[in-house]
Amino acid sequence: MKNVKQTIFKEAVNQVISNKMLRVMAVKQLDKYLYSNLTGIGRQLLEQEKLDQYAFMSSIVNQVRKNLDKGFIKPAVMKKMAKVFVGDSYNPDRHQKLNPAKEAYKEKYGDYPPQFITLSPGKGCNLHCTGCYASADSAIAEKLDFETTRRIVKETHDIFGSRFITISGGEPFMYKSDGKTIFDLFEEFDDMFFLVYTNGTLITEGIANKLAELGNVTPAISVEGWEEQTDERRGKGVYHRILKAMANLRNAGVPFGMSVTSTSHNIETLLKNDFYEYFFNELGVSYMWQFQLMPIGRGKDVIDLMISPEQRVKLYKQWTHFLEDKHFPIADFWNSASLSSGCIAYGRWNGYFYIDWNGNIMPCVFVPYYVDNVKDLYANGKTLADGLQSKLFKNGRKWQKDYGFENPEHRGNVLMPCSIRDHYKNFKENILTSDVKGEDEEAEAVLHDPEYEKMLIAFDDELQKLTEGIFNEKYLKNEPVTNEA
Repeated sequence: MKNVKQTIFKEAVNQVISNKMLRVMAVKQLDKYLYSNLTGIGRQLLEQEKLDQYAFMSSIVNQVRKNLDKGFIKPAVMKKMAKVFVGDSYNPDRHQKLNPAKEAYKEKYGDYPPQFITLSPGKGCNLHCTGCYASADSAIAEKLDFETTRRIVKETHDIFGSRFITISGGEPFMYKSDGKTIFDLFEEFDDMFFLVYTNGTLITEGIANKLAELGNVTPAISVEGWEEQTDERRGKGVYHRILKAMANLRNAGVPFGMSVTSTSHNIETLLKNDFYEYFFNELGVSYMWQFQLMPIGRGKDVIDLMISPEQRVKLYKQWTHFLEDKHFPIADFWNSASLSSGCIAYGRWNGYFYIDWNGNIMPCVFVPYYVDNVKDLYANGKTLADGLQSKLFKNGRKWQKDYGFENPEHRGNVLMPCSIRDHYKNFKENILTSDVKGEDEEAEAVLHDPEYEKMLIAFDDELQKLTEGIFNEKYLKNEPVTNEA
């Protein structure tokens, strides 16, 4: 029966891509399949989590359909992507046996491996954005040599059995080492799907056409808001260069997304409908990732860029509105934790971990602390899997389980999923270990700053007060608490 359902699913995907006449009918069939699998499978999820996951996957399908209808995505490109992505990367029952590599990892380490990694092979960038860590001087910027970068991708493929990888930076399209570029990875690992976070300014017509030929890469272009907000942080004229990059991708028929960091400077834009409607309906964006600024630094300018607990709750309500009413595929890495059963850091099953341009292995892009370095592991005859066995990573995975993800008998607040951002006191006391090092001087310094700790704990306490009622009522289905006698 399972094989029959999968055959129906793949045929529906093919009809959505290839047959415009039958596309509407195929989308309905695919939507029905998604609903049946995501709401009916036996995973220990809350009902609202299943509905959120269905709504997100359904919105992806519908947005891709719209962009296919408009000619923004070419069927030939989408077919190549579907061949890679639908095969292994999409799997409604994330506990079912997928491939021998995953099973071998589970037998050795006691749990399934992470689903993907995020890799920043180089720190170099062609922009110099306010507050960014990347280096505008690519000649001196730190980077991994190509063979190390290639081995990381190969071990992700072979040891974790993963077919999905995220490339970040710096600017990934600037990466070059030993005469090789990021495209050499895309070409060699053609059975993997790559999501690339990019500023977009280097996506020329030629680059867009090359991505179309490959068919296993989707760029997520960083946008700060409208032109004024984007150019204020990224430099004059960058917004129009981004629009040109999106036009190049549409003309080549390559699905693309966008990445937005929520700050105190753009929060009002992100709480209005027209921003989203313009990019999804007019410019052909297929998905949007939102990040909330994580202040790693003691300066007042960094702290002031944080959104407040009240603004975060408003963003959560905006996210549910767009997902349920507008069917825009948006995921906020803090407010949308119901899509992933909570925190996905620390190399947990179906989660990920992060490797930077120096080879430091970190639990998450937003947890800039490490114990192991991939180059040291390789020099000592070890692999990426060994980097996930440190006490830091194990403490993080233990917290995830204790917090109750996927356990309806004991659930932590899914609107506060982040181990460091939402539970800083616990992070310091129960996850960090004595051998942990900061990725840079700022990350190291804030660990010993009492004012920084006080600020984050106060934020967490206020957020708990604001979200507890929403979580209890919407996800646990408890009656709302009143103050009436």
